[in-house]
Amino acid sequence: MSSDPEDVKRLYKEISEKESQGIQLLVNNAGIARDDNTKFSTAGEPKWNDAQSVSDHFLKSPPESWADTFKTNVGSIFYMSMTFLPLLAKGGSKTPGYTSSVVNVTSISGAMKGSSSGQFAYASSKASATHLSKMLATTFIGTEVRVNVIAPGVFPSEITTGSSDEDNKSVIEGGMSNPAGRPGKDSDMAASILMLAGPGGVFYNEQILYPDGGNTLSQPSSKT
Repeated sequence: MSSDPEDVKRLYKEISEKESQGIQLLVNNAGIARDDNTKFSTAGEPKWNDAQSVSDHFLKSPPESWADTFKTNVGSIFYMSMTFLPLLAKGGSKTPGYTSSVVNVTSISGAMKGSSSGQFAYASSKASATHLSKMLATTFIGTEVRVNVIAPGVFPSEITTGSSDEDNKSVIEGGMSNPAGRPGKDSDMAASILMLAGPGGVFYNEQILYPDGGNTLSQPSSKT
């Protein structure tokens, strides 16, 4: 998924030539985190009762990390969704009683009230992506293209583990502090996407699913 409008246009041209009848699903799943200078696992934590320590710690975040994070995590959703809208509308019209779907994968970090382990840019970009999705859903009403959000908890990925194997798979060892006691699995994510994109999800629009193992139950959040 690209945040460069010209790249997106080229991708649209390529896919529209292959899928002349349109498409029925677009999943926007790209994401980056550029908070290494402030992330607790790499930079430690400030002294929370010392205002200068808190200020100094989080001001280590350079402006370019914010720009890069928002460009990828938010801008790409906008350009991909808007560019592919005609192809989605065309695909949905081919099946009576069905409407095409955009599924944007954000994160529960966008709903949590804490600093997401020091990742202000990442968490706020995910909150922005979730709200952008609501705006897109409202804008697309007349086109009969639905927009929904999946805001997952901790799943194995290069962002959460820092690496992947030769099959592009990442692994989180051990249990988790969420009520489910484990990180998310591929099947958890697949079930969420299939529910929103399949026939059973045609009544869902501008909704947010939180496959997080109950994580938002145990931490302060603005989940709505």
